[in-house]
Amino acid sequence: MNDVSSKPAALGSGSGANSGVTKNSLECGVVGNCAFSAMIDRMGSVVWSCLPRFDGDPVFNALLDPGENGSLWRFEIDGYSHGEQAYEPNTAVLRTRLFDRAGNGIEITDFAPRFLSRDRMFRPLMLVRRVRPIGSGVRMRVLLRPRFEYGIKTPQITQGSHHIRYVGPAQTLRLNTDASLSHVLAETFFVLDRPMNFMLGPDETLAEGIEDTAHRFEKETIGYWRTWSRRLALPLEWQDVVIRAAITLKLSLFEDTGAIIAAMTTSIPEAPGSGRNWDYRFCWLRDAFFVIRALNSLSEVGTMEDYLRWLGNVVARAKGGHIQPLYGIGLEEQLPESILEHLPGYRNNGPVRVGNQAQEHFQHDVYGNIVLGAAQAFFDHRLFRRAGLAEFRQLEAVGEQAFRLHAEPDAGMWELRTRARVHTSSVLMNWAACDRLAKIADKLALPDRAAYWGERAELIRERLLREAWSEERQAFAESLGGRDLDASVLLMAEINFIDPKDPRFVATVDALERSLCDGPYMRRYEAPDDFGKPETAFNICTFWRIDALARIGRVEEAREVFEAMLAARNHLGLLSEDTHPVTGEMWGNFPQTYSMVGLINCAMRLSAPWNSVV
Repeated sequence: MNDVSSKPAALGSGSGANSGVTKNSLECGVVGNCAFSAMIDRMGSVVWSCLPRFDGDPVFNALLDPGENGSLWRFEIDGYSHGEQAYEPNTAVLRTRLFDRAGNGIEITDFAPRFLSRDRMFRPLMLVRRVRPIGSGVRMRVLLRPRFEYGIKTPQITQGSHHIRYVGPAQTLRLNTDASLSHVLAETFFVLDRPMNFMLGPDETLAEGIEDTAHRFEKETIGYWRTWSRRLALPLEWQDVVIRAAITLKLSLFEDTGAIIAAMTTSIPEAPGSGRNWDYRFCWLRDAFFVIRALNSLSEVGTMEDYLRWLGNVVARAKGGHIQPLYGIGLEEQLPESILEHLPGYRNNGPVRVGNQAQEHFQHDVYGNIVLGAAQAFFDHRLFRRAGLAEFRQLEAVGEQAFRLHAEPDAGMWELRTRARVHTSSVLMNWAACDRLAKIADKLALPDRAAYWGERAELIRERLLREAWSEERQAFAESLGGRDLDASVLLMAEINFIDPKDPRFVATVDALERSLCDGPYMRRYEAPDDFGKPETAFNICTFWRIDALARIGRVEEAREVFEAMLAARNHLGLLSEDTHPVTGEMWGNFPQTYSMVGLINCAMRLSAPWNSVV
């Protein structure tokens, strides 16, 4: 396991317990089951969990409110000395061990049940926490303090024979446990002399005993994830990196509708004091495309099939008109943005925002992301339901929008709130929509439509190559006719718009490195935005740089930068949105799907082939 003693997570109390006011960090693990998730810090405390869905009420919110009003679920031991934490290999089951000064301790096993039952996926809104003693004589206590309505409401508490109910205005949670209810309610220290089980979920009676149910759920959940991981088509190198990234991406799927969230948190700032605090608990069509593309590269196509259900509803609703860059995970169009003044925010870095105003934006790259996200369904024979003519007709309406808008200004993929331009990245994705439609039409034996979309793709391509190139900067600029540089132009090679060996692309990589890189890390763009100049490096941009370096033949440099990004992960292999180039700290929402995608893509790109050793 990974040792956690080197980074104190709490101020010791008089008894030496692992309690007190914690300094928040993203040194957390994530458990979930594609219905909800929970973040658990190095000390085994649940510091963030939203119910009944990813974008719901954070019943545990200590990540954004670490003070007395914050809500968490912690197991404390008397005389705490050190700890360690690791995932059960190839699963989403997390184990945390906490030791006292005598060498005794507890092991906490955390998971959200997920496995096949009665021919369907069983994924209840339940967090299971199993605690067993290590050695003897260790004293522990349980601090279970959920709150409701973003921390405003404390629950009404009622007690049964083997359960405690936490009653809120809109939902009720039930804790089923074989521990002493008196000890739990009074937060009393007691000697842990046997394994104990804690199951927090809906206000429902268990069909079996608590110990038997918890044991079976753990066994079945471990079996599910090991089977899922075993089916991945992994690279030879960095297999553990890729497995952890893939599981984390899978956990970001809201399986009920097929939506994929961009991250599990809201309002973790991109940099300290920056005010760049956003709610990422929604489905961006752009981010989701990159997620399914990364998982598809590992031969995990099930997530794509789920996502295409959600995407099909978005396209059908649009009827050939405007499509938002993001929607709620239940297809909600309205995501009004508001500020919660009562929450201090991550490390007191407010504001805390709920909702996202970007739903009002015009971001024209969305049309290309839709077509790119759906394209594989026309070619992949493994799918239960391959796309055909009907789906192609729907995508053609999306393509018409892409062509109609390709020369119109928009907010761009970085969602600039006060500046509109004809962004290179948007035009690039407009080209991709037309280009892929031509290829799909060819697959469907529709030569007239293939020619139609091929001609449109070529018109956009010629314009982009002509107007995005800056002679002054000797690089492709961030907008047509512009001069500022932007890392998103590196996608030109990734989506096969340009040969990476083309001198213009090679020169662009060089120019971006001079202007946007802080050591191995890469920022998004150089021009100030609504909040000034970015301070931190945007992780996906660094991964785009790694991919570009490999494509143009600078493989050793690419591997060096990749190793730096591996070192930037937390102790469990997870990444947030941003890395501070000076401190190396993680900032931005967490875990960020874009960043986990980058880990997979670069490992697949850089790994030695299997036939080099077998």
